[in-house]
Amino acid sequence: MFTNVEHIGIAVRDLTASNALFASLFNTQPYKSEEVTSEGVMTSFFRFNNGSGQTKIELLVPTRPDSPIATYLEKRGEGIHHLAFEVTDIVTEMARLKAEGFVLLNETPKPGADNKLVCFLHPKTTNGVLIELCQERPLEGQ
Repeated sequence: MFTNVEHIGIAVRDLTASNALFASLFNTQPYKSEEVTSEGVMTSFFRFNNGSGQTKIELLVPTRPDSPIATYLEKRGEGIHHLAFEVTDIVTEMARLKAEGFVLLNETPKPGADNKLVCFLHPKTTNGVLIELCQERPLEGQ
């Protein structure tokens, strides 16, 4: 089950300059930066408490020229890359969506940034929007 918007991902060319820009815009500093080596991306997260929950913005910059973010920037330039939704059970949700005809970009959940398990849905099945499913990863030993 979808529970809320987990974050909005924004592809950028220069993480240092973009962190400064968004820090000025949001009047807050990023709370976390993290490299996801498997995806060839460095991320930076901003978080806001909006009274009814939390909103996060993830900035993404490629760390290698063959990464999905590098390809995205080459084709489309900087901007919104994906919408991420928190789910209560990613495996069940992936099976449900696949049965509904959505194309999954990964058949099993994979580790993502910010301690999440993730799966992406192909934009050709979601009106051109890249959708990410996110579930908190269990801590070691749980």
